[in-house]
Amino acid sequence: MKHVRLNLSAILEARALVPDGAGGQASQWQELGQLWVALNPRGGRLVQAEGGAVAETRHRITTRAAPVGHANRPEPGQRLRVGSRLFHIKAVHEADFDGRFLTCLAEEERVA
Repeated sequence: MKHVRLNLSAILEARALVPDGAGGQASQWQELGQLWVALNPRGGRLVQAEGGAVAETRHRITTRAAPVGHANRPEPGQRLRVGSRLFHIKAVHEADFDGRFLTCLAEEERVA
């Protein structure tokens, strides 16, 4: 794999169920840790949602590898936060044969 420049700090987040105070549970995002990432846009599209048009941009996000099951290893269903930008992780795979890096295929949504 060519040289990878991990130049952005990202926060890895996962959904967690918390008590809602009325006997039920609510879902909220919980921070799992900080990762250094390289962000590469791969394409986008405009889709119609309930609230209006939403721009969806696909990204390939590279980060250092972590063992399966480790808290710092991204998984589908989690998200990465870079500043105010949110990237929902759809898939994760090893980026190289040496197992040094992971590639996350993610989507960013923005109201158009």
